[in-house]
Amino acid sequence: MSGDSFGRIFKVTTFGESHGPGLGGIVEGCPSGIDLDEDVIQKELDKRKPGQGPASTKRKESDKVRILSGIFEGKTTGTAIGFYIPNEDQRSRDYSRIKDVFRPGHGDITYNAKYGVRDYRGGGRSSGRETVSRVAAGAIAQEFLKTQGITLKACCVELGGIRAGFNADADIYDNPYACADPEVVPQWDKLVKEVRKNGDSLGGIVEVRAYNVPAGLGEPVFDKLDARIACALMSVGAVKGVEIGNGFEAARLRGSENNDSMVKGGFLSNNAGGILAGISSGQTIIARAAVKPIPSIARDQQTVSVNGEEIKINIGGRHDISAIPRIVPVLKAMLALVLTDMFLIQRSRG
Repeated sequence: MSGDSFGRIFKVTTFGESHGPGLGGIVEGCPSGIDLDEDVIQKELDKRKPGQGPASTKRKESDKVRILSGIFEGKTTGTAIGFYIPNEDQRSRDYSRIKDVFRPGHGDITYNAKYGVRDYRGGGRSSGRETVSRVAAGAIAQEFLKTQGITLKACCVELGGIRAGFNADADIYDNPYACADPEVVPQWDKLVKEVRKNGDSLGGIVEVRAYNVPAGLGEPVFDKLDARIACALMSVGAVKGVEIGNGFEAARLRGSENNDSMVKGGFLSNNAGGILAGISSGQTIIARAAVKPIPSIARDQQTVSVNGEEIKINIGGRHDISAIPRIVPVLKAMLALVLTDMFLIQRSRG
């Protein structure tokens, strides 16, 4: 098993590295007759491409997608959908000086331990660049979900410890952080400038919601819907924690506070985040992902070389100082992949 595939019926397999020729994937199990073309996928890819916003890397990639198969006259055929996104702005020489050094916070040392070899040019498959394939596949999933009346929204709700609200009606892309609370944007701007000046980086929290999800999605016992969502979001390299609904806050509440009371018309609250006993309840699904600070920073850090020599390293280079906002469409894509797969699994029950 390589770990490059996700899903059971709606199955996605991705390939490519940060500094290789390009990245891509194959989507199997997509129903036929779904409206789809390159522009639909491109709109989602444009939300995560590098070079946008004050917290983003200066690397420039157009991330132009090419659909290779599975589409005819603007609709899915039901066969495998192949897509490819070329790399355009790699500077592998930027990594030559650290090719024998394990970067703190990166997968260098663990990939070396697992495979006995590693791609030092940006981390290879461990690079955040691999998420471009997830976004493309997630765009396809979202088009299917729309046919079922299911829509998704994601936004940043915390950056560097400064919290923001969630407004489902806000245009999150009218600011550089994919934030639904414009009042915090000036505070985030100030924080980003300070952190960049100090050569450091920032983490944050992204909230993802799915609307009009029918009740009944999820498979007991080990394929609970929330378990699959957690797996999907945690599979994104920068994510270090996931919560559903009240999440960790539920541990601080009484049962009388955390339970979602019911009346004839439905639930009176949604502390469970739309999932009970691992199965969707029909309410809005709410998930949050904790995103770690970008590990590539322009400050001295203690580390070791491949030969075990203790040294100090200052990575510098062209790096984001936060995975936010570019990770927002990635996490939305992963939730879309889970819901599509689970919907098709439920439909296969007949």
